[in-house]
Amino acid sequence: MTIRVVLVDDQALIRAGFKAIIDSATDLAVVGEADDGAEAIAVIRETRADVVLMDIRMPGQDGIATTKAISDDDDLAGVRVIVLTTFELDEYVVSAMAAGASGFLDKGVEPQVLLDAVRVVAAGDALLTPKATRALLASINDSDVAVVDEEAVGYLTAREREVVGLVGRGLSNDEIAEELFLSPLTAKTHVSRAMTKLHARDRAQLVVIAIKSGLTRVQDL
Repeated sequence: MTIRVVLVDDQALIRAGFKAIIDSATDLAVVGEADDGAEAIAVIRETRADVVLMDIRMPGQDGIATTKAISDDDDLAGVRVIVLTTFELDEYVVSAMAAGASGFLDKGVEPQVLLDAVRVVAAGDALLTPKATRALLASINDSDVAVVDEEAVGYLTAREREVVGLVGRGLSNDEIAEELFLSPLTAKTHVSRAMTKLHARDRAQLVVIAIKSGLTRVQDL
């Protein structure tokens, strides 16, 4: 199945570059483009996008506000957003995650990393670079990205605690399966059950909960 991608950036040259990279992959296709946040919502609805590559700094409605609008819309619940910026700073990481983004990448990312990122997010995984994760951790106490329910953490099984800890380190379901000698389906099931128990909105939020609850150690990031 082809992963449908929408590009949102006010610079046509940037969009053209990303389009060329994405369309070079047989399993990905750019199905729409927009140069501002307001237009993006309409394009995403029309194209039934799976993944949106979203610039942060745009005139009018910026990428953070647009990401939040997508996240708050039940009709767009399946849409995953990767935020793109040239500034990997704390304020953007926290704001992007709080708005509902599933990933965060620098615009100078290598082509193969970009393609893999789209696939990872489309599969339901979170995507945070180590630098972005550290920035998020540094600002976590002052943000409302996720609230840890300590009682809910206590209901996790030993295996679920292991799995959540690995999610916090940025591992995909396949990588978790390999690490714990499980099948990918079993790993996915553990992640899904943990998300339900912890009331995590998405996998990106589960990463934050893993860090805040101590299931992922800071030194492992």
